[in-house]
Amino acid sequence: MTETAEQLLNFEPDDERYVAELTEYVAIPSVSRDADASTMRRAAEWIAEKIDFADPQIVETGGHPAVVGAWLGRPGAPTVLVYGHYDVQPTGALEEWVTPPFEMTRYTDPDSGEERLRGRGATDDKGPTYLAVETCRQFLGQEGALPLNVRFLFEGEEEIGSPHLASYVEAHPDALAADLVISADGAMWRPDEPSLSTASKGLLALDIEVTGADRDLHSGRYGGTVANPIHALAEILASLHHSDGRIAVAGFEDGIAPTSDGELAEIAAVAFDEEAYRTDLGVDELVGEPGLSTLARLWTRPTLEVNGITGGGAYTVIPRVASAHVTCRLVPGQDPLAVYDAVQRHVHAHTPAGVRVTTTHEPGPVPAYTIPADHPAIRAARAALEVVYPGEPVLLARIGGTLPATTLFEEVLGAKTLFFSFAFADEFHHAPNEFMRLRRLREGMRAWEALLRLLAEGEHRLGTAP
Repeated sequence: MTETAEQLLNFEPDDERYVAELTEYVAIPSVSRDADASTMRRAAEWIAEKIDFADPQIVETGGHPAVVGAWLGRPGAPTVLVYGHYDVQPTGALEEWVTPPFEMTRYTDPDSGEERLRGRGATDDKGPTYLAVETCRQFLGQEGALPLNVRFLFEGEEEIGSPHLASYVEAHPDALAADLVISADGAMWRPDEPSLSTASKGLLALDIEVTGADRDLHSGRYGGTVANPIHALAEILASLHHSDGRIAVAGFEDGIAPTSDGELAEIAAVAFDEEAYRTDLGVDELVGEPGLSTLARLWTRPTLEVNGITGGGAYTVIPRVASAHVTCRLVPGQDPLAVYDAVQRHVHAHTPAGVRVTTTHEPGPVPAYTIPADHPAIRAARAALEVVYPGEPVLLARIGGTLPATTLFEEVLGAKTLFFSFAFADEFHHAPNEFMRLRRLREGMRAWEALLRLLAEGEHRLGTAP
């Protein structure tokens, strides 16, 4: 262990305060897709209070507010921007939750015997963000200062693609200037080994709407004489993929460089049990693009997924309209708007007779993001994880999900983003019964302590911008 990574902070002897505070945070139903403005502001105010040492401000963005702050008490030292989000995904089907989603519940998992915290936002991203903030509070409470300068940016729209973040960041680059962004959002690959992510996929979200007659029709009186928008939509959606799982949209993969043999060999060397993966998901078999392993598909290939279909109901009607929500996870080389154009052309080319179709994409599509495996921040983060998990190799993985802010920070602030989250990919992100492992509270704070010390001085000290 290097001198700068010594474990010097004395964290509290039990987790009760941490759990109680996180329970308060999770109790605020800050669902960015449909919560009212007062609810979102309550969540912003909660995290702002936790960075009271950093002159916090709740700022308007054109959508849900963001929280910014800065502690700049180390002149000449590097500066990091800690990023996270206070918004959460919708709950999904309430009947699938074991306990109410916004009442965080501490329980023991019967299979693993580990203690967990269940609740919407527990692991994405309220828990991981809380760890970063609490570590800074511990530094100030015990040492009177942070090891380096720290800025904060917590947004309220990450789960809807950060549509207003770009305009705010572009208008305030000086207030957010940093040598490195550290994201408390993201996820480690799996819970039984420490990992860092060197890439995240981009995102394009779009809606396809098919319209038939000018009103809903009685299926007995009109059936067989007019096109059914649901039938037409199903035909369009089925055309998006070949029968073997390959994406069938011409131009969808334009710009993607072939995956090298060396890259595939590195992925093949990662321990991965496909049968255990299949069993855990409760499916009969795994499917996807042929010729690649499951892990290679997850880490290197783009996707086109139908997330939801609406239209009609359980009554005898030919609906006037049917629609589908579709998302595409993108890899390096893909231009999100070019992908949208390709999908739009494909949809119109495969629209059956008798219906009209429109496509619209959500604001703020995001390209894929990468950080080199030999980047100084990756080396420092690896050393920090080795402090917490001695003797365990740190896996370099890739995130199948999307963090919209990463490419924005690189373009506007000239800073790379380090993913340093203590969420794990199996913790039911975006699904009912989302949870966080209790032991990650202490592991996460210890790792954040080590990381900030390492970035501040010694062989892993960040270079500072001129």
